[in-house]
Amino acid sequence: MNPRSFISLDTPRLTLRRFQNSDLASFMAYRNDLEVARYQSWESITHAEATKFISQQSRTRPGIPGKWFQFAAEFKADGELAGDCALLVIKTTPRVGEIGYTFARAYQHSGLAAEATRAVIDFAFGPLELNRVIATTDCRNAPSVALMERLGMKLAGHFIHNAWFKGEWCDEYQYAVLREDWPRHCVS
Repeated sequence: MNPRSFISLDTPRLTLRRFQNSDLASFMAYRNDLEVARYQSWESITHAEATKFISQQSRTRPGIPGKWFQFAAEFKADGELAGDCALLVIKTTPRVGEIGYTFARAYQHSGLAAEATRAVIDFAFGPLELNRVIATTDCRNAPSVALMERLGMKLAGHFIHNAWFKGEWCDEYQYAVLREDWPRHCVS
């Protein structure tokens, strides 16, 4: 697959695709859920911000150095937007990518984030030909830490007071996986 012609990625339960206007209500619902936003850089999103985000994401393509691409994660069983998985190709080191993920509460603790993230890492190492993928999380975010470890990512750094986050310093872990070490046999 040529990243320039990206349409979607399919997993057993998800279609990872571009955002579309019909995602607006679901996207706003989980982006405005304080529980979902607990370890995110944002706390909420306005209608105007969400509309602009969806419009921008619907026109961009994955793999542009320095620009996040958000894969909308549509749950095949009900056709609803379950969440999103993001990929950033680092501008200063274009063979390295960073991933992130956000899922609505109703779709958490079901293995969907692992399924989506695995597909995005496959895409990063496949068509984008990246060499390394990293992910950073607040040390207190135990589900995110568990997900990265389940995917076979290795702890690459523990940063003390690394970010001023929602009114307090937070410690962060950075996980990484190399293309040559990427497991094709991960267990959700």
